[in-house]
Amino acid sequence: MTTVMLVHGAWHRPGTWAKLETELRALGHATRTPALPSAGSRPTAGMHDDAAALAAELASIAGPVVLLGHSYGGIPITEAAAGAGNVDRLIYLAAYMPDKGQSMYTIHGIPDPEDTDGLFPLIDEPRTSLYGDLPVAEAEQAVSTLVNQTVRSFAEKVEAAAWRNIPSACIITEQDKAIPPARAIPPALQEQMAAQAAEIRRIPGGHSPFLSQPRRLAALIDEIVR
Repeated sequence: MTTVMLVHGAWHRPGTWAKLETELRALGHATRTPALPSAGSRPTAGMHDDAAALAAELASIAGPVVLLGHSYGGIPITEAAAGAGNVDRLIYLAAYMPDKGQSMYTIHGIPDPEDTDGLFPLIDEPRTSLYGDLPVAEAEQAVSTLVNQTVRSFAEKVEAAAWRNIPSACIITEQDKAIPPARAIPPALQEQMAAQAAEIRRIPGGHSPFLSQPRRLAALIDEIVR
């Protein structure tokens, strides 16, 4: 059985995948939702730590894996999958798709920070940027679960680009209201990075379709996996 590993974005935790996990399991897929150590109440980890955590999770899975990263999660999956032998496919969901030597900062074309200690400010207007197509109460609940994120995670550069050797698909969120620069991934930037992928898919809606339309997203992932 293929396992779909879901990797959350910045400021999030694995619980954000609960709705999508239910739908994927109903379609017959096993799931894993590892936690990235760069996000939490008092995190200090960087992107390389996130990639190492994902690599350890991948090593614990018997059988093939489809590795999906959302938003920032696209960065550590790109590095982690390069050293794994069981990743059949990469899926980038409204996600960064870096090449070797790139970080979130370099993708946005802004200078590296002089100090990489500390926390990166929460995205501007998160209720709109991240959850713009959710009902107000659900969006506010989602915002209330957000945690801290380190600067290091955004500043550290990818040492290997797995998508150059592993088939990849990008899912573009067509009504994404992400607010640039260096805070999220507007559709134009998604399109630019998706040109590197073997396959491009699209889903109408905002930045977090795993909350707003989990069944539709699960069906799309199922198509890609199969």
